[in-house]
Amino acid sequence: MRRLWLLFVAVMIFSFLVLGWIGTRIYQEMPPLFDKVVTTDGVTLIDSGEVSAGQNVWQSMGGMEVGSIWGHGSYVAPDWTADWLHREAIFILDRWANDDFGGSFEDLNHEQQAQLQARLKKLMRTNTFDTSTGVVTIDPIRAEAFESNLAHYSDVFANGNTHYAIHAGAVSDPDRLRKLSAFFFWSSWSASTNRVDEPVSYTNNWPHEPLIDNVPTGDNIVWTGVSIIVLLAGISGMAWWYASKRDEEEDQPPPKSDPLALWEATPSQRATIKYFWVVAALILVQMLLGVITAHYGVEGDGFYGFPLAEWLPYSVTRTWHVQMGLFWIATAWLAAGLFIGPLVSDCEPKGQRLGVNVLFGALLLVVVGSLTGELLSVHNVLSDKVSFYFGHQGYEYVELGRVWQIALMVGLLLWLFLMIRVLLPAMKKTGQQRQLVILLAVATGAIALFYGAGLTWGRHTHLSMVEYWRWWVVHLWVEGFFEVFATTVIAFTFMRLNLIRPGIAAAAALLSATIFLSGGIIGTCHHLYFSGTPTVALAWGSVFSALEVVPLVLVGFDAMEDLRRSRTSPWVQRYKWPIYFFVSVAFWNMVGAGLFGFMINPPIALYYMQGLNTTPLHGHSALFGVYGMLGIGLMLVCLRVLIPGREWKDGMLRFSFWSLNVGLMAMCVLSLLPVGLLQTKASVEEGYWYARSSEFMQTELMQFLKWMRVPGDTIFFLGAVALVIFVAGLKTGHSFKEAATD
Repeated sequence: MRRLWLLFVAVMIFSFLVLGWIGTRIYQEMPPLFDKVVTTDGVTLIDSGEVSAGQNVWQSMGGMEVGSIWGHGSYVAPDWTADWLHREAIFILDRWANDDFGGSFEDLNHEQQAQLQARLKKLMRTNTFDTSTGVVTIDPIRAEAFESNLAHYSDVFANGNTHYAIHAGAVSDPDRLRKLSAFFFWSSWSASTNRVDEPVSYTNNWPHEPLIDNVPTGDNIVWTGVSIIVLLAGISGMAWWYASKRDEEEDQPPPKSDPLALWEATPSQRATIKYFWVVAALILVQMLLGVITAHYGVEGDGFYGFPLAEWLPYSVTRTWHVQMGLFWIATAWLAAGLFIGPLVSDCEPKGQRLGVNVLFGALLLVVVGSLTGELLSVHNVLSDKVSFYFGHQGYEYVELGRVWQIALMVGLLLWLFLMIRVLLPAMKKTGQQRQLVILLAVATGAIALFYGAGLTWGRHTHLSMVEYWRWWVVHLWVEGFFEVFATTVIAFTFMRLNLIRPGIAAAAALLSATIFLSGGIIGTCHHLYFSGTPTVALAWGSVFSALEVVPLVLVGFDAMEDLRRSRTSPWVQRYKWPIYFFVSVAFWNMVGAGLFGFMINPPIALYYMQGLNTTPLHGHSALFGVYGMLGIGLMLVCLRVLIPGREWKDGMLRFSFWSLNVGLMAMCVLSLLPVGLLQTKASVEEGYWYARSSEFMQTELMQFLKWMRVPGDTIFFLGAVALVIFVAGLKTGHSFKEAATD
């Protein structure tokens, strides 16, 4: 174990040193946030502070829930970076074509078009930023293009656009619209302007825009090849390692009866049950919001004819859908930790129940307060400044206002305190179990503390740095340390049931955590390839994100071991469905996180696919398939231990399990995957802007494929309803079998 701990610590230190170094490089080389934009004839187009103010306008109206910037955000509206860039390019080309040849650019022959495109490339890719004054100087024709785009976006946001699922009045004040357009211009300028003394733009030539020769860089292609080689090498090494361990010590024979059959729930354990009722309610509401949000993709201003968007526009329903998903998953995991704590130490500290109840109230305050603030922000009730603190921050997965973020952080610190005080007695004991408890304490501390990365930016922080820290929350917090926590909790569960020896459980959990984090920490950078970052982020991110996939392709070994344990003794069958959910976690880890994740992670793939429906394909199958299923499994374990002596009626649970998994797979393969692949084809052939445009997304084929979400969504939703009915039945007694009579 000592060597495993040394390896774990070494991986953590090395990985965070590299990630920190990459962060400093991003800060040094991110796109300059220019002070002013002036034309060569002296006209000021964008004045001091307007870009940052426009970023705040974008945040308060929903930010990444209304289209995307640099490919990060929602999928119904366009990517504003690519859309602005293409509209500006076409405006300039048409103006030149009319002046020089008396017609539109589209009507010119290839030679004439090539001539104007070469001229456009020089105009837009030449860097005119003056570092001493902070001023960008542009040709007057770009100022004309700006005014044209401003008129277009003023119409979109003031009057609404059903194809984009943008409601009327999203932004109606002319001053705010101009500032919003200034922010869009800056994001497009960063994507089309070459770095000083380099032939690539600040976003590594993303998005694909043939009109200005925005095409994949050499680094993009080379590091894609390297990442695939590393993946194959990692899989080969992992397979050899698994083969070498097959004949080692087997699990101990199961006991004749359930070791927890006589367990009496402690006061704090009984207090956690209300967490699970809230989890069930949030699951149901989240699924309903998901149905509405998906439907807005085909009917942007209503729900089957009902004008729902007047009260709950797409930006609100998608925000709530994402936030409630994170809330119920996190609540299930936090409650599971609090419930399992007394099982770990076989004792309960004084006042633990009070702490559990206080934390519950704090979490409810964060949920209700943040959701209300987001609604008020999108409906322009809050100012841009107030919105940042109490409303909508605009960044996907961390949408909640700063005050609610701080409140959640305080809640997580309270949870950490409650967990450490209940684990402390077990940490003082000797034996192999102590190693597992220490790892659980480490994971608990990481979960509580790493959410603090979401507090590192302010209202006017550069978007590249926000993205760097945001992915610390989304990738490291959600995908990283929650994974370690879950692995440890599952290992402890099997150990507490005497289905696996403490030494084996501790070693397996520690090794799994080390392997996952060895790729996962630095692999965070695969989200940052095109976010105004230097090549080092692309190089390190591509290689280490490939290593993330290595343990996932062989995760079936662990799944089959879990399945085998569920059949070792008749009494283990009472834990059948929690174990089945753990097995489904392994399946979706392999498919959703591994297969669908690596499909978009290599730089050349992500160059064309970022922000297309291939992203929610990975997101849904990984977030719900892995972390959602795991949250449900942990919840069921706790509910099973709560009243161990009564048998469950498992009909509803069986239906829920299969409906959730079949529905999720149908949603992926019938709609998200084909839509994403067709978008990718359009992105490669025409340009990224076209793959996200209403001209492409509103075609009959794409509309049909979007409607094909209905079968999978329906099956999936029915599974969620069945789960809620089953959990409610544990409260009413309807989910228990009748006690046998003599």
